[in-house]
Amino acid sequence: MRNSGAFWVIALVMVILDYYVFQAVKVVTQPLAERWRVVIHYGYWVISLFTLAALLSFPFIQVLQTSKIFRNYVFAILVGLFLAKLIGALFFLTDDIRRVVIWIIAKVFRNTGGQFLGDGQLIARSAFLSWAGIGVGGTLFGTLLYGFGNKYNYQVKKNTLAFNNLPKAFDGFKIVHISDIHSGSFQNINAVERGVSMMLDQKADLILFTGDLVNDRAEEMNDYKSIFGKLNAVYGVFSTLGNHDYGDYVSWPSTAAKSANLDKLKQVHADMGWKLLMNEHVIIEKEGEKMAVLGIENWGAKGRFPKYGKMQEAYSGTENIPFKILLSHDPSHWDAQVKREYPDIQLMLSGHTHGMQFGLENPYFKWSPVQWMYKQWAGLYEDGNQKLYVNRGFGFIGYPGRVGILPEITLIELRMNKEER
Repeated sequence: MRNSGAFWVIALVMVILDYYVFQAVKVVTQPLAERWRVVIHYGYWVISLFTLAALLSFPFIQVLQTSKIFRNYVFAILVGLFLAKLIGALFFLTDDIRRVVIWIIAKVFRNTGGQFLGDGQLIARSAFLSWAGIGVGGTLFGTLLYGFGNKYNYQVKKNTLAFNNLPKAFDGFKIVHISDIHSGSFQNINAVERGVSMMLDQKADLILFTGDLVNDRAEEMNDYKSIFGKLNAVYGVFSTLGNHDYGDYVSWPSTAAKSANLDKLKQVHADMGWKLLMNEHVIIEKEGEKMAVLGIENWGAKGRFPKYGKMQEAYSGTENIPFKILLSHDPSHWDAQVKREYPDIQLMLSGHTHGMQFGLENPYFKWSPVQWMYKQWAGLYEDGNQKLYVNRGFGFIGYPGRVGILPEITLIELRMNKEER
């Protein structure tokens, strides 16, 4: 069996975590009648063993990987349980460290003739910290369940962006930017159609999509191609690819099968009337003035994300165009290459992070664990004359929900700086 060593390490970690959390469960159930303690204890282990079996079976059972119910909900619930236990275990570990320190101090005082905790026996677990760990872990799990209801709760984020060298003809030009559709995760066609209607309601001059149309396979768009094909704008709909679009996360029977899938996905873009930009650009003209839209294939500077993009190919021929917009799926591309090598690209549009679909956000503050990996992960970022906007994603993947970071439709209005009007 491939990766059998890692398989058994994961299994061992999960069993140890379950046993460790169970010690706290025993503490908080002590005041209960014997019958209820037995029910809770046995129930705990039944759920834990089912979780262990299901999570470890997922990589090896094809039907589990292709089932939307299992992949979107059951798997997410099981992972949520694991994370809740892990968070709770931090409280229990704090308690155990406290107990050990007190035990050591008590032994030292006892051996030197001091009086401290009598015989220096290890003190009992703290019921307070046990309840706190279970409470925080349970709250996290409950929050993840609540988030299931937010996955189609589309939000229109309106942004007015001013630039020094925007041609006058494009002053007031409106762009709808979407990213990360991940059609393979959808299960509610009516909700998705409502989101598309919201985009059309913005009456944009241009619609731009920055990658991850599917999770893995082109066929995931079969039920949604006609819906997204309704998108239209005066100056067109342009798109690019994201890391998921290449099928890199699937074990294909052959290289030819993987290549055929990508060709089918490119055809999906064409069938919807979207112009897919593969390391190329288009020139948009309005009232005799020009703006360039560049689109490159995925280019990621983090982790193992691929660098298929070729900026020079997309950029070549735009040198004399006064205003440029770059479509690049992964926002890490901005710091790693765009700012350093292409300072005349005034606006870059990205997605990819989804804001991790989990975090806190209000007009004054935003936070998500994804910021520990990505410096730019949601919303607008500026450096001198260059701007980056990271869309929070239209769809979802992995966790079938949103907590705090809601699915986004971005409306951008381009304006000239006041002194240049």
